Formats: sequence, C-alpha cells, structure tokens
Amino acid sequence: MNKKSGSSKSAAGKLVKNIRRKTRQTYSAEEKIRIVLAGLRGLTQAASVGFQ
Repeated sequence: MNKKSGSSKSAAGKLVKNIRRKTRQTYSAEEKIRIVLAGLRGLTQAASVGFQ
C-alpha cells in the first residue's frame, strides 16, 4: 500500500473538520434565551430552530 494515500485522507479529514467548524451557526446570548423560552413554552420543537 502507498503511505501517501493515508496522509491525504488525514489531510482531507482535517480540511472537512475545519470547514464544518467555520460554517457552524452561532447564536447570541439573547437568541439562545429566546430559543430556550420558546421551547419551555412549547411553542416550537428544537429541530425547527436549527438543532439536530
């Protein structure tokens, strides 16, 4: 087997991981509070506000 193929898979995995981190959605403190309160009131399901 070729050792380079393993290192390229590792590099590709790191690249994908970095992209996922950078494109991850972030919420402000106010937005988090609004989401929690809406969930406690039963107004929405977690999946509808972006949690999976």
